[in-house]
This record gives sequence, C-alpha cells and structure tokens, in this order.
Amino acid sequence: MFHVLPGDPGSPVILHVPHASRELTERARAGLLPDDAELTDELDNLTDAHTDLIALRAADTAPVRPWIFANGLSRLVVDPERFPDEREEMRAVGMGAVYTHGYAGRRLRPDGEHRDLLDEHFHPYGEGIEALVTERLAATGRALIVDVHSYPTVALPYELHGDGPRPPVCLGTDDFHTPASLVIAARKAFGGYETAVDTPFAGAYVPLTYYGKDQRVSALMVEIRRDTYMTEPGGDPHEGLGDLADVLATLISS
Repeated sequence: MFHVLPGDPGSPVILHVPHASRELTERARAGLLPDDAELTDELDNLTDAHTDLIALRAADTAPVRPWIFANGLSRLVVDPERFPDEREEMRAVGMGAVYTHGYAGRRLRPDGEHRDLLDEHFHPYGEGIEALVTERLAATGRALIVDVHSYPTVALPYELHGDGPRPPVCLGTDDFHTPASLVIAARKAFGGYETAVDTPFAGAYVPLTYYGKDQRVSALMVEIRRDTYMTEPGGDPHEGLGDLADVLATLISS
C-alpha cells in the first residue's frame, strides 16, 4: 500500500517517504515472531517517525507543489528501498527487502525467500514509484527524487557504517544520479544545520528501471537526525519539525 499525493503538473520533484509508517498488515503481523512489547520497540527504533509530516509541510509551503510518494506500511512488512536479491549488503544483518532480524539482531521472522511479501508489497511499490517517475519525465523532461528519512542520534546495532559522523543532516548521494549542483543546493538550503555527505548513510533511491541508466532522473537522500525535530525513540515531534520542513521547501524550490 502506498499513497501518491499529486503536485503541480509542471513539477519534476517527488518527495519519497518510504519509512514513516508503523502500519502492519494482518498477514505480516502474523508472521512476525516478537511479542507486542518487542514489536513496539522495533517500530519505535526503525520507523522514520513524522518524516511524512515534514514532507507534507514542505509541499504545502513550496511555491511549486511537489509530488509525494509515501509508503503506507511499515518497513517491517517490506523495505521498498532494498534490492530484492544478493546485491543488498543489508542482507548480512537480516535486513534485506524482507527483514528477518531487527535493529539489535532480534529474530523477526524465519529465514526464507518470503516471495509472498515481495509479490504483494515490494514489487507493486516499485512499479508504483516507477510509474510516477515515468509520468514526471513525460510531463517535464526530468524527475528529481528527494528521499526523506531520519536516523537516531546514537547508532543502532544494525548500522554497518555507524561509526562515522552523525550530523543534524546527512545528504546521501549516488555517483550517477546526484549532480554536484544538487549537493551544493542542498548544502545552501540547509545552511543553518551542520551537514555531511554520505555519513552515516549513503546512496539515493532511484527505481531499478532507471537506476544507472537515465540521468534525467536525479536523486538525493535527506537523512535528518531525529533529535532535531522529535523525542527519541518514537516520540512526538517538537518545534524543530516546522523549521526543517521550511528548509526542505527551500531546497525543492531552488
């Protein structure tokens, strides 16, 4: 399940919000092993809470309204930004397209291919965002995907590269799809915050059909440290959320 919130017909910008939801399908919940308290703990730590609100507020204030593509389900159902095969390095910690382990190594579900979850959720999600990118290319000649994520102040055990700097804003890039001008614009927009590139998280999401093939599709991942806008883990937002939404609106308008 995903949601597409229409933007201006002339906007090439897609705000992609893949990890904001805590929603589980009944079938996915039945296949998860943790009890309710453990599952709440997983959701508190792994959900990019309130990033959907940041994207929505940015869209509301941007001079030209961007499109929003948001995941309606938790990443504990499937993680739509993973590769579904052996290319995904997060499979090493049980957190590929379908998580078998949680943020601290807790067993979430049995090992296996879990093709039912991939067929029901992962592949339709990829097809949905691919269709939106294709539509934006046809309408405007280009597409810009801005991934809206968050990450905890203290590294979680699952992080493979968690020993690097953890600035208020991390900008994730891709060698093929992130032009230098986009990074410069992002650093300028987030000028009131310390930023770093590709630490503690790296990369930027592009649907596989276009990935590494079409530079008309550009991409940037914006990872926001959670203490800048909310109470960790899994708590309410504070006044910092509005400030960050305003900055994001500035970025997508530049």
